[in-house]
Parts: sequence; C-alpha cells; structure tokens
Amino acid sequence: MTRAGERSEAIDEHFLHAVSALSAPARTEHRSPTADPDSPITGQRLLELFEAQAGSRHLDFAARQLGARGLGYYSIGSSGHESNAAVAAALTPQDPALLHYRSGAFYLQRARQVPEQNPLLDVLLGVVASADEPISAGRHKVFGNAALGVIPQTSTIASHLPRSVGLAFSLGRAATLGAEHVWAPDSVVVCSFGDASANHSTATGAINTALHCTHQGLPMPLLLVCEDNGIGISVRTPPRWIETTYGQRPGLAYFTADGDDPVRCAEVARHAADWVRSNRAPAFLHLRTVRLMGHAGSDVESGYRGRTEITADYERDPVLATAKTLVHSGVLTAEEVVRRYEDKRREVARLTEQALARPKLSTAAEVTASITADRPDAVARRATSCPDPQRRRAAFGTQPPESEGPLTVAQSLNRCLADELARDEGVLLFGQDIARKGGVYGVTRGLRKKFGGLRVFDTLLDEQSILGTALGAGPAGLLPIPEIQYLAYLHNAADQLRGEASTLSFFSGGQYRNPMVVRVAGYAYQKGFGGHFHNDNSVAALRDMPGVVVASPSRPDDAAAMLRTCAAAAREDGRVCVFLEPIALYHTRDLHESGDGGWLAGYPAPGTSHVPIGRARAHGDGADLTLVTFGNGLPMSLRVARRLGERGIGARVLDLRWLAPLPSEDLLEQARATGRVLVADETRRSGGVSESVVTALIDAGFSGPIRRVTSQDSFIPLGDAAQHVLLDETTIEQAALAMV
Repeated sequence: MTRAGERSEAIDEHFLHAVSALSAPARTEHRSPTADPDSPITGQRLLELFEAQAGSRHLDFAARQLGARGLGYYSIGSSGHESNAAVAAALTPQDPALLHYRSGAFYLQRARQVPEQNPLLDVLLGVVASADEPISAGRHKVFGNAALGVIPQTSTIASHLPRSVGLAFSLGRAATLGAEHVWAPDSVVVCSFGDASANHSTATGAINTALHCTHQGLPMPLLLVCEDNGIGISVRTPPRWIETTYGQRPGLAYFTADGDDPVRCAEVARHAADWVRSNRAPAFLHLRTVRLMGHAGSDVESGYRGRTEITADYERDPVLATAKTLVHSGVLTAEEVVRRYEDKRREVARLTEQALARPKLSTAAEVTASITADRPDAVARRATSCPDPQRRRAAFGTQPPESEGPLTVAQSLNRCLADELARDEGVLLFGQDIARKGGVYGVTRGLRKKFGGLRVFDTLLDEQSILGTALGAGPAGLLPIPEIQYLAYLHNAADQLRGEASTLSFFSGGQYRNPMVVRVAGYAYQKGFGGHFHNDNSVAALRDMPGVVVASPSRPDDAAAMLRTCAAAAREDGRVCVFLEPIALYHTRDLHESGDGGWLAGYPAPGTSHVPIGRARAHGDGADLTLVTFGNGLPMSLRVARRLGERGIGARVLDLRWLAPLPSEDLLEQARATGRVLVADETRRSGGVSESVVTALIDAGFSGPIRRVTSQDSFIPLGDAAQHVLLDETTIEQAALAMV
C-alpha cells in the first residue's frame, strides 16, 4: 500500500522516462513555443499551464493512494484531460464556470488568477471529506469556489447543462432589468462535459435550447467544452461522432483542438472564448483528450481495454506534451521539467498530510446545515411588505385587487403574480403558453401586456429547459417563477429539481443558492378534459427532496398569501419552492350549492396577510373528529363536515396547505382536540401524502384512532372511469361515520 508522494502508476513512470530521454536545444537556440509572433502563448504562459497540469496529475495520484489507504472517498481523476487548463487561461473568474469531474487542471489554472488561493489543498480536503473544504465542507467532492466563479455541480450525466444555458440566457436579462450585480456585463458561461454525456437527453435538450435562443437573436454567451476521450466508463464513442454531430450545427460555432498539442489548444481556447464574448452566441469547443488510469479508482480498465491500447494513450498524455514543448522550445531543460514535476509531488504529499489532519463533519446538524437557510422573520417582513405604490398603480390602475370583491383561485393567483412583478423587478415569469395566451387556464392572462416580454415570456416545449432557465436565473440575481403546464409533465425533468436545484446550497455550503418558485398545475378532478397526462395526483417525488418547499393551496385567499410567502422565501433564503395549483379549483365559485359563492374569497392586500411555511389552517371547531386534508380534498371534506353536523357529529377540517415541510405541530394540536383523525388524501395510497401524516402523528405520540382514505394506486383514466379510482365524498363520509 503506497503512502502519500510515492510512485504507483504506470503513467507516472512513463512520464519521467520520456522526459528524461528528451534532448533540448542549447540555450542560445531558445525559441518561442509558437512560430506565431502575435500568439499570446509565451514561454511563461506555457510554464503556468504545466504547473496546473502537473498539480492536477499529482492530485489524481494522491486521491488513488488515499483511496487505497481507506482515507479518501473520491478518485474520479482528471488525468488525460489536463488540456482544460488552457480553457481556464482563456477566461477570467468573472466568467461563471460549471465543470464536470475531470476539471482539476482548469480549477488550478483559474486559481492562479485570484490571490491567496490554495487550490491543491482545496481539492485534497474534498477527497478526504474534511469539514474545512471551502466549498461543500466535505459533503461531496466537487470543483467549486465562489471567489473563482466556479459553481459546484454534480455533472454526472450532463445535468448541469440546462443550468448553464439558463445562466447564459439570464446574464444579459439581469443587466437590462437592473438586477443585483453578480457577474460582469461581458461574462461568458463555460460548461464542460464528456463525450458520453453529450449523448444524454439533458445535454441534447440544453444545446437545442441554446440554439433556439440564438435563432431568435437572444444573447447566449455560452462556451460548451466537450472533453472527448472516446469512452464512457467502458462504452466507446463511435469515431468522429462528436465532430459529425456538432461540427456543422447551424448557429453553433465549432472549434477543435488536440489536448496533446498545448500551443494549439491554448490558441484555440482563446479564440473560442473571445468569439463567444464578442458575439454573445454559443460555441462548441471540442477537445480531443485521453482518459488515463481508467474511469475511477475502482475501475478495472483492463477488463474492457487491451494493454496495448491503454499504453498507446500514454503518448497522448497532455502533461507529457506540455513538458516536451517546454524542452523543445528551450524554455526548460529535461532536468528542470523533472525537478518541477517532483517538486509538485512533494508539495501535494505535504498538503495531503495536512488535509488528513483537518476535522470531518461530526453531527447530523453539521451535515444538513447548508441544505437551506431558514430566516422566518426576514421572510415574513418581505411577504408583508407593500410593493412600490407607483408600480402597483401601473399594474392595476385605480382598482387594486383587494377592492375587486370575491375572486376565484385563478384570479387571486393572477393578481398576486402581478403584485410580485410590481414588487421586485428581478421577478421573471416564463413557461409554455404563459405569455400571449395567458396560460392554459388563464392564470397569467394580461401579465405580459402589463410587464413586457422581458419579464413574462413563453419558452420552448421542454420542461428540462424551463427548469434550467430557472436554475440559471437565480445565480444571475433574478427571481424566476417558471410554470410547468401539468404535474405529469414535471416528472421527465424532476432531476433538475432533485439533482441540481435542491443540492446547490448543500454542495456549496450555502455560498450559491437557487431561488425559484415553480408553479405547477396539478391534481385531478377536471371536468370534460383529462386522462392521465392532464390529471395527475403523484407528488411523492416532490416530497423526497431535502429543503424543497411544497405548497398546496386550495382557497383563493390562501393561494395568494402562500404564493407571496414562497416568493419571499425564495428571495430571502434562496429556497426552492414548488407551488401545486389544483386545476379543478381554478375557476370554482361555489361550495355547497349552486350560486352560493362559497369558494370565492377576497384578495389579501399586501401587508395584511402572511402564511408562514409549514402552518396549516383549521376550519370549524367540532369536537368529535378531525378531518385532515389538502387540495381538492378540502372542499370535499368541508361538505362532508357539514353533513356530519346535520347528524349531530362535530367535525373540524384541517387544511395542511404545506406538504413539505409538513405542518406537524398544527396537525398534532388539531388531532388532540378531537382524539380522532381521518386523513382524506386525494393522492395515491402508496407514496401518497397520508403516509407521512399518519407517521407524523404516531411519531408524536398521538394514541387516538387514525384512519385514512385515498385514491387508488392507479393512473387516472379518461372520462367517468376516473370516478372509480379517485377519492370521493361518499368514501370520506362513510369512513367518518365508521369512526364516530
């Protein structure tokens, strides 16, 4: 078992042997690394690239040695990809970088541009999962650093590409709208990924979205860097696949270089970066690389690649190529290259021992501390503040919504969205059909006309890209409120919430946040329209994302007040909020009888109403039974409670309002008030909301009778057949009678 700083890899021995065998020109024959007298690639610049590349290589060696010793936890290395240092050299820390996991040399080279950085130690602290690691505090090994403009990414399947497109889209829009300064006006977003990831639907959809924007003349300063090593773990990429696929895409400038030609690589990277900066349009930089030492520390590469093929790649080693160029141009002798290389080994070994001595996360509280900020007082202050009177008059004229009289859910949401647009000039509304059409159900009707197309706009039909736009808008200083047209459409893009939005604060120690309020038309019970894709009651995936707020209003007044709270939580705490809007209640007016107007409510004026996250709402004070429900279950339960009252049975109804976090305190209080609980849950029996409600009661020690009624474990069919699988009032009433 090797210790820190010991030689252990064949590529290491090959490098030393190959460099030692080099013959250099005499000092009097010193040449520039390039024949182009105007090239920015000087001998000094090449030395800097070598320093970053050698540092990255020795970090990979150290990570493997630490893993073998049982002291390191992540050894997907950058070896063979060190040519990405040239990309970093072509950019600045004001160019946000979203990097994949083979970006060690990029990270080290960028750190040279910012004083008082120790990037070698940064990476090693991540490998050993130390709490002192400066971006994620040991929660995960990622390349990230706020001072360097490197936004940490999981990046395993190109899941960061939609965010990259969204950020590039948002940079100019944020500057135009006067949002808080985050990035320089001429910033370029750089996003790196592998050739295997380029085939993932997330990548192809994101690149399509970038070109869709460019086709419309929208700024898209995005540098896509595909580091093509020809293999994804063990699966080979067909020869010339990347250049065939992306080399002649209309609207996408294409640049290419070989990673083992350091001068050409640096020149092409500079040209590509400058082109994007000048044209504010996307470019595709294709770096031909190799993968050395396998996919990861646990990967047995010889199981799918022959020995001859593996060793042939040693000659394409970018670190060796840079060393050869230094020697052949007379910048260094072979002995000087080896000395610098070994000095870097010793430096990494010394820092490895320092990293091992640093503390680890030691409690659950320390691990979870960065998932979300939680400042309820700040959220309450913003939620109860009033928008600028002049901007509000521009939005509503002389009749503010609180003077309109009773409103429906759809109307109340529409007015609240207008209030938020008036309150905060960084608010953006976007989604499929939400601008000119005003949404399928009219919720956003008239908002584009009032606030303009820069702030209220239609997107292409791709939920991953809609959420990616939101993922990029937040780090650009904006407050995105995207709409997903139907709940069933969300699930094909759920990883943008689960893997990207919900994890950013966790992976960055709260240094980066993803504020957003995702509006989703959901649930079932639509009349005359539906089937599975327009009636969906599956919310389990949303409730399983740490830190994500899931709001589920039913009544018009709650809908407006809760949306206001979500916007405040997103802005103040960087929260990711999913706002589930019950389609069947959008235009409902009556509750008990036709014409009673029982489902209408006055608009809560700004400054008068705030619904704290995680607080439920009780209706009635019956002493015999507590009906716990949400969404469409609320009007059904209220009608059942009225009929129970006619039988002399006192029932109160608790509207949960928030599905995550669950209002456990209010739930327990209302359960104890009657001693009996019936949960009326319109979602499915398996994975539905009622499971967590019952569990919360039992965990809190509630000992009274508990029963739940739910919809069936079924997809929702078309027409009247839906009535056979959805929860109905008769089922609720029968269960209630059986309990009392």
